[in-house]
Amino acid sequence: MSDLVLTLNAGSSSLKFAIFASNTPSAHAEMTGKFASIGRQPVFTVSSADGRSLDKGALATLDNTFDHEKLLALLLLWLAQHHGRHRIVAVGHRVVHGGERFEGPTRVTEAVLDALESLVPLAPLHQPHNLAAIRAVARWRPDLLQIACFDTSFHRSQERLAQLFAIPHALSDEGVIRYGFHGLSYAYIASVLPEHLGSLADGRVIVAHLGNGSSLCAIKDRQSMATSMGFTALDGLVMGRRCGTLDPGVILYLMRAKEMDATAIEDMLYRKSGLLGVSGISNNMHILQESKDPRAREAIELYCYRAASLIAGLVPSIGGLDALVFTAGIGENSALVRRLICDRLAWLSVSIDSKANSENAVQIGSEQSCVKVLVLPTNEEAIIAKACRDYSE
Repeated sequence: MSDLVLTLNAGSSSLKFAIFASNTPSAHAEMTGKFASIGRQPVFTVSSADGRSLDKGALATLDNTFDHEKLLALLLLWLAQHHGRHRIVAVGHRVVHGGERFEGPTRVTEAVLDALESLVPLAPLHQPHNLAAIRAVARWRPDLLQIACFDTSFHRSQERLAQLFAIPHALSDEGVIRYGFHGLSYAYIASVLPEHLGSLADGRVIVAHLGNGSSLCAIKDRQSMATSMGFTALDGLVMGRRCGTLDPGVILYLMRAKEMDATAIEDMLYRKSGLLGVSGISNNMHILQESKDPRAREAIELYCYRAASLIAGLVPSIGGLDALVFTAGIGENSALVRRLICDRLAWLSVSIDSKANSENAVQIGSEQSCVKVLVLPTNEEAIIAKACRDYSE
């Protein structure tokens, strides 16, 4: 009987999982899968390490009555059937918000769960689902080791000035500060930089995590120095459905002139803005790139304009720029987005090779570029699995 580690990433409309061997440091999962379109018509996909689709069994047919909790219960049953000769010894969870208290992977206890529950208002779209997954596993096997891995932890290395808002001091002391997110992704990219940059890995690097949720992180000595997201995951870049940085006066205007309450404003800013709001078409970058509608192009141009502007704005936090790394769904797959962003950064001596960029190559910087430009796949699950192994030893 071999020991396995299960990683879970419960999002607002998806549930991703991966299975890793417990006794090897490999970053490659033995199995990966996910439920997509939860709340509508859930679709289950699962594949082995070599990319083969596996038998879905009872999970082949699902309907809108299956919420996160029901799907997770079915998944755990399916995994037990598929890995009957193996033993899951730990479950690692992506948890979006760890606040100021949790600076690294943490073993889940009732006290930890209570503390994480208090952070739900800071990540209302994700934290409830993250915690629901932890509780579902606890009901399945109360004695099983569960590890919470936080998207905020990687950014706790930042100096105080990078974390502060210019608001009354008492609010900062209460925890109204810049936390930053996508930390698991940045931690993985930081861990593999030496493979691609050599000695420059400890230099001045900006990583662009571009997906339905998007952010930037300025890294030096492979530690976070500054990031584009702030108190919540609403700040910074234009995203699929989220607005990114917004003049607070707009919110006051919506309250006073439009008589919108907090719930309506939250819904608009988190779910109806971003690429979807600007284009009026979709939050999916691929769909927008295929569209002939001028609003689609405007949304793409705005996305890239804001990204380039914020990349430039992060350069002072690390004193220059040695490398720019694109990762996540859009960053890894959209040659157009990478080109539009890099074209706006030409003044920083950033330039890309058109052929390498169109092929999604790892190194896409041109020979003339003074800044290394890379495309690296992220692997948050590998970081979570490592944390589980460390606790299991």
